[in-house]
Amino acid sequence: MGYKVAVVGATGNVGREVLQIMAEREFPADEVVALASSRSAGREISYGEDDVLKVQNLETFDFAGTDIVLSSPGAKVSAKFSPIAAAAGAVVVDNTSHFRMDPDVPLVVPEVNPEALAGYAKKNIIANPNCSTIQMVAALKPLHDLQPIKRVVVSTYQSVSGGGKEAMDELFNQTRGIYANEPFHKYQTKFTKQIAFNVIPHIDVFMDDGSTKEEWKMVVETKKILDPDIAVHATCVRVPVFVGHAEAVNVEFEYPVTEDEARNALRDAPGISVVDHRADEGYVTPVECAGEDAVYVSRIRKDPTVEHGLSFWCVSDNLRKGAALNTVQIAEELIRSYMRKAA
Repeated sequence: MGYKVAVVGATGNVGREVLQIMAEREFPADEVVALASSRSAGREISYGEDDVLKVQNLETFDFAGTDIVLSSPGAKVSAKFSPIAAAAGAVVVDNTSHFRMDPDVPLVVPEVNPEALAGYAKKNIIANPNCSTIQMVAALKPLHDLQPIKRVVVSTYQSVSGGGKEAMDELFNQTRGIYANEPFHKYQTKFTKQIAFNVIPHIDVFMDDGSTKEEWKMVVETKKILDPDIAVHATCVRVPVFVGHAEAVNVEFEYPVTEDEARNALRDAPGISVVDHRADEGYVTPVECAGEDAVYVSRIRKDPTVEHGLSFWCVSDNLRKGAALNTVQIAEELIRSYMRKAA
């Protein structure tokens, strides 16, 4: 006996990816409902290679009888409709920022802290972390298990798909427009500066301490997921790449950790793929990670400027592992550990 699953925000980049991944992984659903705004109601959307779903209006949908909701509609929409779905008896896996720091809502990366799912019933809502946090904590977890991590300094190189379809269109149109001698601001809707052939050290709004909210998310989410005692400092940068986030991560441990120890721990970790050869092409870039499930770790090396320091480079498909796949994996772990139906 399978589950009734509703995918909220089904017509967006992440929603489409969720449906694709569910079909690929043969998610145990007897019924899948695609939900979006009234503007998208009536449209058809693919579910796997053979099935087509007709999009229904989120605003009028009755969640009664729905077992699981996979939600990626934006924070404001989720703030309204996720509690409605939860009150109707569904368990919501929410991919927006709205519930992440709620103490009664588990914030989960299944390879890192699956035990946190035990608290899902407090609100019937589980939060999916920020995309840049997910890939970093997936790589930090096996290292933290090896020796306690004291401090992390990370610089991110985040693709425009993290800003949605409009951001991807802006990069495409600006790049094309530059070759046609058009002013970049003709196509400027999402970014504060030109994104084509440029990098922008500004993601989300600025906060009082000078950090951006994206940087704040990486700090507080890492503490909630992995360990509240880890000090984190982040600089988040948008780069002219369509899909795939990259991060340069510097780690300071309590005790010594060798490069080989770190490399072996990462190789044994679920969801991690180590590609670390000190030669041309001996590392992974966002182009290679697009469409892949893994978090790729490369360039593991000692940092001699601190007593017990290591650095590494990691990349991951932000739409896939950074959003849709992690959402589906949470639902799979929820079913496996807490919701299994009788045959």
